[in-house]
Amino acid sequence: MSAGQTGKWKTAGLWLLRVLAILLIAGTLLSTTDLNQWWIRIWDFPRVQILIAMIVLGAALWFFDRGWRPWIPLVLAGLSIWQVYRVYPYTSFAGHEVARTLPEENYGDGCFSLLTLNVLQTNREYQRTADLIRRVDPDVLLLMETDQAWADAMAPVMQAYPGQIHRPLDNTYGIMFATRLPMSDASIQDFAQADTPSVVATLRVGKSAFRMIGLHPRPPTVNQDTEERDAEIIMAAKQSGALSMPVLAIGDFNDVAWSDTTRLFKKVGSFLDPRIGRGTYATFPADYTWLGWPLDHLFVTEEFLLRDMSVGKAVGSDHRPVLAELCLDPRPARQRNEDAEGPSAEDREDAEGVMEDFEEDEAQDRIEGEEG
Repeated sequence: MSAGQTGKWKTAGLWLLRVLAILLIAGTLLSTTDLNQWWIRIWDFPRVQILIAMIVLGAALWFFDRGWRPWIPLVLAGLSIWQVYRVYPYTSFAGHEVARTLPEENYGDGCFSLLTLNVLQTNREYQRTADLIRRVDPDVLLLMETDQAWADAMAPVMQAYPGQIHRPLDNTYGIMFATRLPMSDASIQDFAQADTPSVVATLRVGKSAFRMIGLHPRPPTVNQDTEERDAEIIMAAKQSGALSMPVLAIGDFNDVAWSDTTRLFKKVGSFLDPRIGRGTYATFPADYTWLGWPLDHLFVTEEFLLRDMSVGKAVGSDHRPVLAELCLDPRPARQRNEDAEGPSAEDREDAEGVMEDFEEDEAQDRIEGEEG
């Protein structure tokens, strides 16, 4: 290769780095806004990966790009600090919000295990999921993306659970809930969108009762912005905040733990996140969790203590399962857990803004439907 050709390749490579840097800068800045467009909100998801890419690109441009040095590397460095700020709570450097149980403590029958899994509707390796359920033997089980074929395949393993409530659907939003804990006041509700069900139920463990909310809102995709997803998440938070009993919220939120919507969900619902100070617990994509992000969540109010939490191995879905053991012991839990922040006046205003955006979007959809 001649010196001229080598120079052209170096110039092309340098411009590629510049374009990538500009793309990351633009995406990061857009993600700081309240805009709901899907192509903006997807920048919320891979913050860890964006952080790594910014560090690598910033270093490369600092050493090899005399033309744009120091401005682009400095901008990348500044935005990297902002990305660190967003993901820092999900590192081992942060303090814990939810305390662990102590070995010497006896919680009697006040503890329970749970398993949540988005099975991936098109995944037909039913036996792997059935084997997982039998092996883990959870007291509380939530399966999402379950159509009738999944319901039929899981029927044998579900026989071990006296409390069940299901709505199989073929639109990837079917849901199945089962428990061996005493269950009452259970229902499947469409919070924000038809045929996008959530499960709510009152469960009893030991001497205490708690409310369980299982969510699976729709993700930001092409032609699917986030008004409905955000509204469903905030509706669940409001329902939690209005209750005078402990609450457990689980499911595939199709949102990451560090997004503004999920952070608002925590405050409005007075939730704590057991992952804070322990890790991201990435669940998606299942085969590359080291490149992934946490889409599947577990939040509790301050009456719970954590015995264990982990992300299980892949079982054929594009999500990995979340496994946890919790103990409901309100008095010591409140003493040892971080205080739930609760919503401020600004948080309540933000929550109302989410609902207003949803209502405006619903109204626009009705108008377009009538015109069509």
